[in-house]
Amino acid sequence: MQSSDLNQLFSSCRTGTSQPSNNMESRTEYQRDYDRVIFSSAFRRLQNKTQVFPLPGSIFVHSRLTHSLEVSSVGRSFGNLIGASLVKTYGTDFTEESRSFYSFDFANVLATACLCHDIGNPAFGHAGEDAIAGFFRKNWELSKYFTPAEWEDLIRFEGNANAIRVLTQSPMQKDEGGLQLTYATLCSVAKYPCESIASDKKIVHRKKFGFFQSEKEIFKKIAEHTSMKQFSEQPRIYLRHPFVWLVEAADDICYNITDLEDAHRLGIIEHSVCVDLLRSLINELSIDDRTVIDQKLDRIQDKNDKISYLRAKSIAALTMCSQEIYLNNISGFLEGTYHQSIFDTIRKKSETLTRIIDFSIENVYNHTQVVEIENAGYHIISELLSLFIPSIIIPEEKREVSDKKAIRLLPQQYGREGASESVKIQGVVDYISGMTDNLATDLYRRIKGIEMGMKM
Repeated sequence: MQSSDLNQLFSSCRTGTSQPSNNMESRTEYQRDYDRVIFSSAFRRLQNKTQVFPLPGSIFVHSRLTHSLEVSSVGRSFGNLIGASLVKTYGTDFTEESRSFYSFDFANVLATACLCHDIGNPAFGHAGEDAIAGFFRKNWELSKYFTPAEWEDLIRFEGNANAIRVLTQSPMQKDEGGLQLTYATLCSVAKYPCESIASDKKIVHRKKFGFFQSEKEIFKKIAEHTSMKQFSEQPRIYLRHPFVWLVEAADDICYNITDLEDAHRLGIIEHSVCVDLLRSLINELSIDDRTVIDQKLDRIQDKNDKISYLRAKSIAALTMCSQEIYLNNISGFLEGTYHQSIFDTIRKKSETLTRIIDFSIENVYNHTQVVEIENAGYHIISELLSLFIPSIIIPEEKREVSDKKAIRLLPQQYGREGASESVKIQGVVDYISGMTDNLATDLYRRIKGIEMGMKM
């Protein structure tokens, strides 16, 4: 590895602008990214998007928003720990800008990218993705409005690719760069840096895809400004940016541990079993003194508080292990020769982590309430697409009254008259994929006549 490579991995250039900003404010460019995401409507909508268990309820479990905030916290820790280590090891070869970046702003970039990692997910999570893809697969006649590559994007609809669209495009101002985030932040979001036709479930960075055809050229700029290595031009495939491995690890750590905590709060896993799993994990990772942990647990009376303490210790242990793996294999991450996620590297050495994952698959992700909301969500998203898309592509002079009424339910920026059929269809997809669980459910109930009356 050449330490000079680390000098080329970040850029403060933003989408929608041609030059780095000369920011004279108290915030750095990368702190501004974090603030822009926090205050964005797309991020706020995560509050009412399901993480795993149905929302809302009398017992508070994670939403996409609380999950994203927790992932961001772990990402910031990675940035502080690993940034300091990189400066200590390679600082003599760093430019002044690089020393400043890895000392102070690496943490901001990772924290912001972690905030964004689920921002493109539609209502009802993977069920929503499947519903959008399934709608287009069943309505193949719509393919005539798209190029073959654009059609592949729709029939394989992917929240990761939609995140880049949400962050870089605005329904009202298509050429303004969306949230105008830095390329450093955007490259850290792209877990699967390839187009849809290049996805391959056997390859870690191509299990899914990371950008739609509509953002293909935007993604090229992101890659060029952050020294992403291009693997292929046709189809377009890049190797993962070195930063994104840490965003993925933060996500993997949080959802695997906090989903177990939610299962405990809901009574899906017995208290003693949950305690044993988390204590065993901490012991395997050998981060903290067992005696100290046992003494602390003895002083905690509330069962949920005991699990919260063990959850915190487990996440801390996994964070330290991940940091060690990243630093020990930094050349592989820079050169694109590391071929499994950081979390999977840990899992292969941890019997308990495998047990936690197996338990969650069997008892959490396939729990009756989870399966019910996934099925309902799939049906709701499918029905909304079926309401809007046929109506909006009919020529205005041939529309029935019902078509005109359906279109009036679309916000103006999504149902632009005079646009091509493909643009109109994409507008509907943007609108529905941006809905919260609550909005999609409420709209479905009203148009189906399940719920009547004024809605204020």
